Amino acid sequence: MRVEDEKTPRPDQVEKDITDFLTKKYGGSVRVLGPMAMTQEDGEQEDPKKAAPRKAIRFDLKPEELCAYLDQYIVRQDRAKAVLATKICTHYNRVAKAMAAVEKPPEIAGGVKNNVLLMGPTGVGKTYLLKLIARKIGVPFVKGDATKFSETGYVGGDVEDLVRDLVREADGDVELAQYGIIYLDEVDKIAGAQNLVGIDVSRSGVQRALLKPMEETDVDLRSPNDPMSMMQEFERMRRGEKKSPSRVNTKNILFIMSGAFNDMARIVKKRLSEQGIGFSASVGSTMTDAAYLHKVRAEDLVAYGFESEFIGRLPVMAVLDELSEDDLFEILKNPNNPIVLSKKLDFAAYGIRIVFTDPALRAVARDAANHKTGARGLVSAMERALLCFEKKLPSTDIKTFTVTGAVAKDPEAELARLLENPDDPAFAEAFSRADQEERAFFKQYLACHWDLYASKFGLALTETRKDLLSSRAMENPSDLEALAARLARDLDRVGSLSERFFTEHGIELILDDPARDHVLAWAGDQKKIEDYYPLLTQGFLYGCKLLGEKKNKKSFDLNATALQNPEAYLSVLIKEELSNP
Repeated sequence: MRVEDEKTPRPDQVEKDITDFLTKKYGGSVRVLGPMAMTQEDGEQEDPKKAAPRKAIRFDLKPEELCAYLDQYIVRQDRAKAVLATKICTHYNRVAKAMAAVEKPPEIAGGVKNNVLLMGPTGVGKTYLLKLIARKIGVPFVKGDATKFSETGYVGGDVEDLVRDLVREADGDVELAQYGIIYLDEVDKIAGAQNLVGIDVSRSGVQRALLKPMEETDVDLRSPNDPMSMMQEFERMRRGEKKSPSRVNTKNILFIMSGAFNDMARIVKKRLSEQGIGFSASVGSTMTDAAYLHKVRAEDLVAYGFESEFIGRLPVMAVLDELSEDDLFEILKNPNNPIVLSKKLDFAAYGIRIVFTDPALRAVARDAANHKTGARGLVSAMERALLCFEKKLPSTDIKTFTVTGAVAKDPEAELARLLENPDDPAFAEAFSRADQEERAFFKQYLACHWDLYASKFGLALTETRKDLLSSRAMENPSDLEALAARLARDLDRVGSLSERFFTEHGIELILDDPARDHVLAWAGDQKKIEDYYPLLTQGFLYGCKLLGEKKNKKSFDLNATALQNPEAYLSVLIKEELSNP
């Protein structure tokens, strides 16, 4: 029996030491790819072909459903939302159907995968759009920057690292990773430079390296340039273990590319001017640069510097338009937008509630529009307006703050005015008025956009629930889907009160929607729903037991009135039941 040398380090210890050394020497730009999903607890890798039987993914989302979901968060960009929703839903519905089939469907020679190319200026929502889609459909999603990859992997990173990252995002589930989404941003930066002699490793080389993964290939989870992978293989050989390869197939991985394509308008304009004659040419000359993007063809992308084989693997194109001041205002006005929600949470961390007026949001939108960076500029504009308040107010006793148009336009002067007389009734009145306006707008928004969540969570939107959700949105900022999910959980907890009553007493209490809303209103955000159970037993146990003994009645329908006055409800019910022979 062989005794291991106690001084021989374990692979994870070596990995940690190498990582610490590289971090100190090169900072965060160099990383060591660890075992990820490649090793189990005993250091062995299970061959995915010998793993448990493959389970069909469940996907039945329709394009219009996904598009309606995106409409809750994304302003404008209707064409891009429609293209993405349609092609992504089609891709995954085809995959789901093929996996669920009893017999494997025949392969289509030359089949095309719905990889997508997105074009549009910075700050129009390309990345946000893809993050929302990934969250909605629930498949692994990774985002990479095209400028950080190289053909060989010796400079920058290997493009196959993106596939390995999918496994990491899938928590080591190789099978699930094979149905993920890879989003590569700034792809316009890898267009080959014109008049360049030799191979451009960081541009055209990256395009060639992406060709096989974008179509179909097997990617080894162990990077050939990863020292830890080699050390782990050596450790297996030393222990006499068999080599156990693990690979990911990219056939069903969806690739989505995006970029600003700043100089593309010139190329399209040149093509149109060469093709147009007479009146048509003069019409083309009046088009804006943004309008030219909508007329992009594959030949324009080749002229831009892309290889035709690369463009051929991106059959779907969509253009996102530049955002105007009105668009930016609508983004801020949307209750789901992360910019306002994040800022409310920033102040809430200090116990301060803030509300925004429409003039304030309009001023922030105007500031961002002037900087020409799209929605990305909204964050900076918001910080310029509120940074001084965020610095000073936590050190005061002020617990409510109204962001007005004056605050957004001249923050320093408004801060000085607030600190000079924080107890001025005008501030309290302004906060109360703005709070009521926000609540009213949120309730109106709920009524207009609730269908999506009604179908997902099976919830009817009553007036009580509108009030509850609006209060929660004001006091604990979150997006509408998170609030709807919490409401569904709370209603389930209300239902568990009836289940507990039946388990303990053998009597069924059936609460209708108004009755369940009564329990929610009673609990609010200050009490636990479970604390309502003693009120049920105190109010209904004796009377229900009496009716059960006298009339063999085991089920009782309760409405909100019954919960508000159990004694009166039971008194009437007992009289009615006992009066009947």
